[in-house]
Amino acid sequence: ILFKEQEGAFLAGVVAASMSESGKIGFIGGVDIPVINRFHAGFKEGAEAVNPDIEIQVNYTGAFDDASKGKIAANSMYSSGVDIIFHAAGGTGNGVFSEAKERKTKDKDANVWVIGVDADQYAEGQVDDSTNITVTSMLKGVNTAVVDIATKTKNGEFPGGTTTVYGLAENGVDLADSRGAIPQDVMDKVEEYKEKIASGEITVSEEKPKQ
Repeated sequence: ILFKEQEGAFLAGVVAASMSESGKIGFIGGVDIPVINRFHAGFKEGAEAVNPDIEIQVNYTGAFDDASKGKIAANSMYSSGVDIIFHAAGGTGNGVFSEAKERKTKDKDANVWVIGVDADQYAEGQVDDSTNITVTSMLKGVNTAVVDIATKTKNGEFPGGTTTVYGLAENGVDLADSRGAIPQDVMDKVEEYKEKIASGEITVSEEKPKQ
């Protein structure tokens, strides 16, 4: 079972580029491998679809389990004017949240945001009772895949020996509820692109972008 991470990441890119006030956004990846390249490719394409002039800073940390590397990478990006970072770095991404929360704690007006990955990372972005730095998260629909495969198996159609790939059309990827962090006009834009990708009108690249 595989997922079209690039399609969900495209939507994350639309959100980031639409909401960025500085015109600078960031992508922090874990190890430089095809699955993370798909996140990178989709994020870049989605961002540039709504703002061709957006500046995207990229950092592959080389690890999925080193929060300190994520924190250092996020510090560098935020310090240079980046206001929204999308991470696809597993445990390393915890450092991105830490850095953003620290900045928000020191300065409640700091314009720093994080887009989570795989599951809804809203809880990781909680600064205090009234402040959260998670814009949204790119969801991977493992639950959708499990139910689909289980249903096929129950009906005698277990797809053994084949690769099943879930994208937007199969509800395999999506964005988490933003809990009001994303303006309605941006959500409308996301829905528009979601339909175009699901219908095949837009094909999102899987290849790592050239820097």
